[in-house]
Amino acid sequence: MALRTVGNRLWLLQRNSLTPVSIQTLGLVKYKSTCPVEVSHLDHLVLTVKSVPDTVSFYTSVLGMEVITFKVCKLLSTGNRKALGFGQQKFNLHQLGQEFEPKAKRPTSGSADLCLITKTPLATVAAHLKVCGVEIEEGPVERSGAVGAITSLYFRDPDHNLIEVSNYNQ
Repeated sequence: MALRTVGNRLWLLQRNSLTPVSIQTLGLVKYKSTCPVEVSHLDHLVLTVKSVPDTVSFYTSVLGMEVITFKVCKLLSTGNRKALGFGQQKFNLHQLGQEFEPKAKRPTSGSADLCLITKTPLATVAAHLKVCGVEIEEGPVERSGAVGAITSLYFRDPDHNLIEVSNYNQ
C-alpha cells in the first residue's frame, strides 16, 4: 500500500513538472521540464584511452580532428594535456591509469559510443576509411539523430570505442 502511494505521488510529480511539446517535423513528442536549468550544448567530453599518441594519430588522420595541447594548471604552467578539436567541441584525452582529477568514477577505455555529424558525403567517408585501413562494421544505415533522420557508418577507434559518423538526411 505504501509503495503504491509513493508511486502515485511520483507519477503526479512527474506529470505536473513535465509539459508535452509536439515536434511535428520529427513525429516525436518531447517533454519540457519546468527545471530552471537549460543546457545549450556540449563543450567537451573525456575519452580515457590506452595510448594518447595512438588516439591522436587515429582521430587526426581518419577524422581530420585538430590536436590541441594545453596546460593542466595555467597558474603553474604545468602539464602537457592533449585534446582533439572539431567544430566548437573537443575530446579531452586521459591516459588510462593516469587520469586527471576530477575524473569518472570508473574510467575505462573502449566504453564510449559516439555519433559525429559530418557534411562530407558518406561515400567519401567510406572511401577514406578504406584507405586508412579502418573496417566499417555497419552502414550506411538509417538512424534517428538529435534533430532528425540521419544516415550513418559505424567503425571502431584504437580503443574499440564505437564511432558513428553521420549525415543528416535532407
